Amino acid sequence: QAKRIRNEIDDVLLLLEHPPVLTLGTRGDRTHIHVPAAELAESGVTIHEVGRGGDVTYHGPGQIVGYPILQIAAFPGRVRGFVTAIEQAIISLLAEQYGIAAEAGTGKMTGVWVGNAKICAIGLSIRQGVSMHGFAFNVNTNLRHFDWINPCGLSRPVTSLASLTGRHLDLAVVRDQTGGYMANQFGRQPVWLEE
Repeated sequence: QAKRIRNEIDDVLLLLEHPPVLTLGTRGDRTHIHVPAAELAESGVTIHEVGRGGDVTYHGPGQIVGYPILQIAAFPGRVRGFVTAIEQAIISLLAEQYGIAAEAGTGKMTGVWVGNAKICAIGLSIRQGVSMHGFAFNVNTNLRHFDWINPCGLSRPVTSLASLTGRHLDLAVVRDQTGGYMANQFGRQPVWLEE
């Protein structure tokens, strides 16, 4: 993000898969973590405070976590337009590739929802007009891990692409689809980092 602010790099979209981790955003409430830290540590789960907006969330295997690091000045409404672009990319991907009807949340219910369940969470940090952090898209995610927390402090269920389609998905294929749909919404081509 600092390099992008200084125009030392172009816009970048990082797409990756995390080991099991709980992150607390700037409005994070530790009472929304339902399992003692020692018990989580025994399961190999770490807890990190991060600079994005929002409350507590889970990242882990089978989930695509996206970090768009880019100038947001070109988006209508700037931050709201940027959030809308992320939501629309996932909504379009779900509809066109998997026949799943989803919709964007409203108010503090940002993200992408299928019925009452969230499939993609969004938490951002904007500094000097450049985004950081981003979204978490549940593909083959172990949804039982969300029982450890009150996701985003909303007391709403979460879902995954695997649970909606009834099959395990090739994460690399969905990652490439996600990158393509994001690039289309952002009006830029993604830059891939090799593992």
